[in-house]
Amino acid sequence: MSDIILHHYPQSPVTEKVRVVLGIKRLDWRSVIIPRLPPKPDLMPLTGGYRLTPVMQIGADVYCDTQCIIRELERRHPEPTLFPGGAEGMAWGVGRWTDGPMFDNILEVVFADAADDMPDEFKADRGLLYFGPGFDLSALQEIMTDSLVQLRAQFSWMDERVAGRDFMLGAEPGLPDALCYYLVWFLRGRYSKGPEFLDQFQHLMNWEQRVEAIGHGRPTDMNSADALAIAKDATPAGQRSDVVDDLAGLHTGDNVAVEPTGVSGCTAVAGTVIHIDNQEIALARTDEVIGNVVVHFPRAGYRVTKV
Repeated sequence: MSDIILHHYPQSPVTEKVRVVLGIKRLDWRSVIIPRLPPKPDLMPLTGGYRLTPVMQIGADVYCDTQCIIRELERRHPEPTLFPGGAEGMAWGVGRWTDGPMFDNILEVVFADAADDMPDEFKADRGLLYFGPGFDLSALQEIMTDSLVQLRAQFSWMDERVAGRDFMLGAEPGLPDALCYYLVWFLRGRYSKGPEFLDQFQHLMNWEQRVEAIGHGRPTDMNSADALAIAKDATPAGQRSDVVDDLAGLHTGDNVAVEPTGVSGCTAVAGTVIHIDNQEIALARTDEVIGNVVVHFPRAGYRVTKV
């Protein structure tokens, strides 16, 4: 039975990125379906308050954000690599674009398009999360044409990249394919004119079919109670090294709070630093339900504050 447990829900676009990575690596994994909206009572004991989707659990180690999840999957399962041709640094840079400005443009289009049909509770929750307090759907509708213009330019870049190639990096799929595919998947499924809009990018549409055929690896269903029991019975990773982050003035043993930047309404996760480097910070914390866990976050896109 696989150690990889993914807490997610089927409609999550960001999770689709990880599911494609699991497919590229042909991995077995266990699928725990979580609510789309807070509260998420069976997720909070693992994360200490982090609410974004997906979250990966391996024993009593909890990985938040797809950056952290994908890095850990590559570390534990290096073959087949997500970086054919040694494109690691470039691929992570692509992720800052696809998860940032381009994802934001798609959110603008999807929200503007679905404004009249979106359930009020979902609209309020995701509106605050993605657009901040006091967000205005009518303002998104006013800029929808410009958002589509921005997307057309960016999808054109992808289309040019896969002209004459099977995948973004050549003959083998890699991380850039997952990073780009989830945006195509999201727009096609959530924008009422998504299929029509995407049809103008013929190379990209052929590539989309190839990535879709990769699949999602080999998932099996698991309930949240069993996932919590696994965490309770496991021992989390210990301190790897006595690392000092000179730039931020952080040390192992510091009590800190970690929260994502670029979104609103998220709870900061408190814990004790047991590992820190350029790419990751890991916090030890104790939960009254499951005991000791270590929660891992990426450095890029997250704010760390001493408490």
